[in-house]
Amino acid sequence: MLPVLAALLATGASADTLYFSAIPDEDETALVARFSKVADYLEEKLGVEVEFVPVKSYAASVTAFRNDQIQLAWFGGLTGVQARLMTPGARAIAQGVEDPTFITYFIANTSTGLEKSEDFPMDMKGLSFTFGAQTSTSGRLMPDYWIREKTGGAPEDFFSRVGFSGDHSQTLRLVASGAWDVGALNYAVYDKAVTEGAPETGTAKVIWQTPPYPDYNWTIRGDVDARFGEGFADKVQAALIAMDDPDLLASFPRGGFIPAANGDYAPIEATAKALDLIE
Repeated sequence: MLPVLAALLATGASADTLYFSAIPDEDETALVARFSKVADYLEEKLGVEVEFVPVKSYAASVTAFRNDQIQLAWFGGLTGVQARLMTPGARAIAQGVEDPTFITYFIANTSTGLEKSEDFPMDMKGLSFTFGAQTSTSGRLMPDYWIREKTGGAPEDFFSRVGFSGDHSQTLRLVASGAWDVGALNYAVYDKAVTEGAPETGTAKVIWQTPPYPDYNWTIRGDVDARFGEGFADKVQAALIAMDDPDLLASFPRGGFIPAANGDYAPIEATAKALDLIE
């Protein structure tokens, strides 16, 4: 360790910037706009420099966390589990008030004639279907689980064609355009599009929603206390839970944050193992 850095750490001061990222569930421009303000908020609350680092894929966010390129991340349920399994000591510290009971929407292009139902829409059989990102909890893991649970087979056995759009916003665009008949996406992204009057919601309609499951979470590395000072992880947790600015919360979008723990995501880990998405 360099002498200057050792001295700073010994006095409890930090020579480091806290880097954080988020799974790219929207395009990069939207992500930077969303999270740059969050970085400013955390910097003020924590007393250290904080910088948001955009990543290109869900897998890249996990890799950056494992490699200590970022120390804090806004993960989905599955990416959070993956990151914590790869990074000893990492822990989930916060989640949105909506996240313990998150849901996925199945949406269909209006040309399919499919209507909203409380029952799983078996009439999707033979149509084309797109997930979001391959390791998205709401865009892949849980819809994949429920397709298998309700149809008794893999998605490829039920649909004529199966693909991955890359993110929730793209799923909405592709289903709305008719490039795919049906798709699955994060309910919050769709509801936000409705609120904003996005034209895609005119031709891509919700036809079913999954039962609830735990999803997004803030996860922090286990070595941040050694780097930034004793109790730093708890300080980050407190700052996130105290976030009450409507504009900041709308960027997630969440009504607020509550404490989280690794055990909250045991159902996600179990489902991912059942689908061979993690070992």
